[in-house]
Amino acid sequence: MTDSEVKAPVIRARNLSKRFGKFRALKGVSFDIPLGRIVGVIGANGAGKTTLLNAVLGLSSYEGELSVLGFNPARQRSALMKNACFISDVATLPKWMKVSEVLDYVDAVHPRFSRNKAMEFLNRTKVPLDKKVRALSKGMIVQLHLAIVMSIDAKLLVLDEPTLGLDIIFRKQFYQSLLEEYFDEERTVIITTHQVGEIEHILTDVMFIKDGELVLEANMEELTQQFIEVMVEPGKEDDARTFSPIMTGTTFGKSTFVYKNVDREKLSRLGETRRLGLADIFVATMTGEGQ
Repeated sequence: MTDSEVKAPVIRARNLSKRFGKFRALKGVSFDIPLGRIVGVIGANGAGKTTLLNAVLGLSSYEGELSVLGFNPARQRSALMKNACFISDVATLPKWMKVSEVLDYVDAVHPRFSRNKAMEFLNRTKVPLDKKVRALSKGMIVQLHLAIVMSIDAKLLVLDEPTLGLDIIFRKQFYQSLLEEYFDEERTVIITTHQVGEIEHILTDVMFIKDGELVLEANMEELTQQFIEVMVEPGKEDDARTFSPIMTGTTFGKSTFVYKNVDREKLSRLGETRRLGLADIFVATMTGEGQ
């Protein structure tokens, strides 16, 4: 592998756009995603997340430049999907198939699937091979889908709302197994979900999309250091406004102010400070007064 191949991003998008009639679902989006990252694509319903993923996977036409694993997804989708895996919802495996038949199907359609590896995982569970998917509990369905995912030697894994409809125990199980038994520095994972708080601990990077536009692209560690919330002491509200908060509110009767890239020591003189979680950062970015 050459130095240029090592440095080349897994996904490179430049001025990526998509129209549905007069509606612009993507508006000139540009970004790079390098190898060995777990990227959260966060946005409200209709923001353009699924449209973006469909373009990346070659499921939708687009305008602009897009390279995924060195392939043009619009023209080279078959070659791309030999190195990529896509899951939209772990609860929607074909219910009429037996577990063994699901494995047969994946074995037939994906050249990088290892049935032996899948069986190694399933042998540690109570998932019965001779039962139809409809007879499995939600937990077993999660385990079966995990066995499939982690047995495909894909360089790119795309997860679009993968735990939709599952309760919190199975959602945590899914992400924990994904992190511990699948992800490594040779793979890249992209996740969209509305349960932002449940994935922020596994993300390395995040992208916020609003109305088809990329409004934020950041490293998670750097991002959480940029945003600070202050519960301002009574009488210091006017001083707090001089630092140009991006959002204001009230908590327990006290005024709260959210700031981006303001010195923490200066803010600490106004009141109690805390770093924001990803969900709060998303809300502040999307609905803040600076928007």
